[in-house]
Amino acid sequence: MDHAPDRRPRVIGWTDAAPYLPILQGPPATCGMRSGRVELRQGEEIGEHSTGDHEEVLIILEGTAEVCVEGHEPLAIRGGQAAYVPPRSKHNVRNPASPLLRYIYVVAPVSGT
Repeated sequence: MDHAPDRRPRVIGWTDAAPYLPILQGPPATCGMRSGRVELRQGEEIGEHSTGDHEEVLIILEGTAEVCVEGHEPLAIRGGQAAYVPPRSKHNVRNPASPLLRYIYVVAPVSGT
């Protein structure tokens, strides 16, 4: 049985109605990048977690988010904007007021940080 990575170009759908939908899940499909689509209703949050040895970008599709990164002022971000979260950062994403917050996250490993 062949376990070689499948890193060929491809189209990946992400319009499923689930509130959380993985798009890429790391190896063997990628070199380490992961991504997904998240939907949060008003008042919901993702929960504090750490980027670890990864960096992350949050791409807001719809609504307004508050991105809280430990040691920094919260970032207010809305549809059409993106936020960067550096490696080894505890952070949380909240939907303080929008009826629906929809965003894509992309997480990639870093080396030498």
